[in-house]
Amino acid sequence: RRGLSSGVTASVVQPSKHRRPADESIREEAARKLHSNGAESHGFSAKYVPFNAPLDTEEEYSLDEIVYRSRSGALLDVRHDMEALKKFDGEYWKNLFDSRVGKTTWPYGSGVWSKKEWVLPGIDSDHIVSAFEGNSNLFWAERYGKEVLGMNDLWVKHCGISHTGSFKDLGMTVLVSQVNRLRKLNRPLVGVGCASTGDTSAALSAYCAAAGIPAIVFLPANRISMAQLVQPIANGAFVLSLDTDFDGCMRLIREVTAELPIYLANSLNSLRLEGQKTAAIEILQQFDWEVPDWVIVPGGNLGNIYAFYKGFHMCKELGLVDRIPRLVCAQAANANPLYLHYKSGWADFKPVKAGETFASAIQIGDPVSIDRAVYALQKSDGIVEEATEEELMDAMAQADLSGMFICPHTGVALASLIKLRNSGVIGKTDRTVVVSTAHGLKFTQSKIAYHSKEIEEMACRFANPPVQVKADFGSVMDVLKKKLASFGL
Repeated sequence: RRGLSSGVTASVVQPSKHRRPADESIREEAARKLHSNGAESHGFSAKYVPFNAPLDTEEEYSLDEIVYRSRSGALLDVRHDMEALKKFDGEYWKNLFDSRVGKTTWPYGSGVWSKKEWVLPGIDSDHIVSAFEGNSNLFWAERYGKEVLGMNDLWVKHCGISHTGSFKDLGMTVLVSQVNRLRKLNRPLVGVGCASTGDTSAALSAYCAAAGIPAIVFLPANRISMAQLVQPIANGAFVLSLDTDFDGCMRLIREVTAELPIYLANSLNSLRLEGQKTAAIEILQQFDWEVPDWVIVPGGNLGNIYAFYKGFHMCKELGLVDRIPRLVCAQAANANPLYLHYKSGWADFKPVKAGETFASAIQIGDPVSIDRAVYALQKSDGIVEEATEEELMDAMAQADLSGMFICPHTGVALASLIKLRNSGVIGKTDRTVVVSTAHGLKFTQSKIAYHSKEIEEMACRFANPPVQVKADFGSVMDVLKKKLASFGL
């Protein structure tokens, strides 16, 4: 009787008349409502074409084909039937997308699948594999913005607050859903494979586990955090720890998927970018369809910077907004091939041998999506900036001290922002969004090393190590009095 005071009668909760029958799943409920409402696809469709191909290209592929490159070996892109989408104006799309936020109707409770018509319009909702990813927090970084940068309109898009703790969930729900569809169409696919610096393997393993699809993961030995390593292991993936770097893992997975019926899940596969682009659309939604001035994205394999461009560009082309933000791609100085390419005036691209960096997920010297990234930056009047190890770790620590808990990759983006503010490129009143790509809890080892001042040749200016104190009242009081005195009390 706990919780019921004397004289109070507990009322019986009556079942909602709108509640689905007990023997009906949310997938079945969604299908029933779709049928009863007379909803239809309006003929929306998408296909693979060579990246940046002319509109009249004759080379195209169905999304149901297992193909990763064009006949000439170029990257592919998912091209939507924009004429079909343009039959509905910008206000229609705004209202439709806004109406789905925060709902549990399958599959629209997902931040990705709430934009299904712009992502994978032809897939049956019953084939979708989703953890209702997306809809991530857009955080006003008030204190950090004012005290560190002198800005009052700085925002952090926390894409790492997601099912497996990184933005990779946004793309993996699309890719694994398509694989699920292909397997149900009896295509000869045994499983899905990827090379990873940590986050891709975590996302792939979780979504494959949800669908009952085998996942095969190639990881560079001793180059990812323990938190990242345990995720694919826990989700049942077959994990190969290889004595090479990410670029070596990538070469091997390409060779393996060319010989075995294993679907390639890396960002060479353009399906993932269709999910990742929804983060850009979400940012516009969260600003009530107002466009920020700048969006800063950490860059490693470089698919994400193109995904953000694609999301913003679709919104402009379909009349939801009248411009797109300027994009900044932020790289670690120890793995900076795009930065060097940018500084050379976009002369011939040269891969680099990526050095060690605390931003391990972007420790990539030969990025797959280099052409996509250059295209996105040129079309958005974009910039590339870099951050040294000390700069990115200091920026991460300062952000944490202002109430955030970010990953080193977000530290790269914030350190790049500091440089662009100091040089006057980004103004103090510019509305700026920093994309946080992973949860800080995946990188506690680097944070501990920083605050313990264990990193060689790094001052760790914002370290906050614990104080060892004897367990007696006098010792504790002495320490506290000294600390309070430092506050001027």
